Amino acid sequence: MKFVFDLDGTICFNGQPVSEAILLSLETLIAKGHEVIFASARPIRDLLPVLHERFHHYPMIGGNGSMVALKGEIISMASFDEEIMENIIELIRVYNISYLIDSDWNYAYTGSAIHPIFKNLDPQRRAKNVNLDELQSITKVLMLASDNMDEVKEQLVSLDVVVHSHGNEGVLDISPSGIDKWSGLRQLGVGEGEYIAFGNDANDIAMFQHARYSVMVGESRQLAPFSSEQLPLREDSEQLLAEKISELGSLESKLVSL
Repeated sequence: MKFVFDLDGTICFNGQPVSEAILLSLETLIAKGHEVIFASARPIRDLLPVLHERFHHYPMIGGNGSMVALKGEIISMASFDEEIMENIIELIRVYNISYLIDSDWNYAYTGSAIHPIFKNLDPQRRAKNVNLDELQSITKVLMLASDNMDEVKEQLVSLDVVVHSHGNEGVLDISPSGIDKWSGLRQLGVGEGEYIAFGNDANDIAMFQHARYSVMVGESRQLAPFSSEQLPLREDSEQLLAEKISELGSLESKLVSL
């Protein structure tokens, strides 16, 4: 069985790397013959710092599905078409939007130096922060703040894009049409019901919808209807998570029959 893990808020917390206890539980899955895949809103560049280097060759989905990596190499990438991107740039101009915009590796950032997104942005300086017009293929847009974010949301409805709203931060997370974590899994050859998914937010919905079994970490009203079970967030969350991973790794044969 394949096990697919979101990162932030699911197996790592507060911008810190995945703990050794969780990493060991993942390696136990591998030892039992399972496969492990990471699927994050982070671009591949920012996935690497929160995973120990011994995991860098594992299959990875970044940018909510816009990037897919295998054995340390990006094997597919989806980007916005030129017209859609022109419309997004116009919204940025009209509504005075601060942003983080990613290409295949480099990025353009205009947000505050104290924004929560900034502390997780390329901490190992693997890429460059460049002007927006220097980016070539744009894979993901985060709109961080605006003069009127509600109007921006309304404007985005008319564009052929995928939009997730991170309510606590007031951030709009925008991907090209048809791109989500499930589309990334299909790029890796993963089929319907062939995996167990762990996630925590609305951008995990598509991944949960096609999973054999799904575990929501914490609480998301949007994700809850698609979850098989929920793990609460509390002081011993990492221990609970490691135990749940071990349990599902051992019960996988029963899950296959569901």
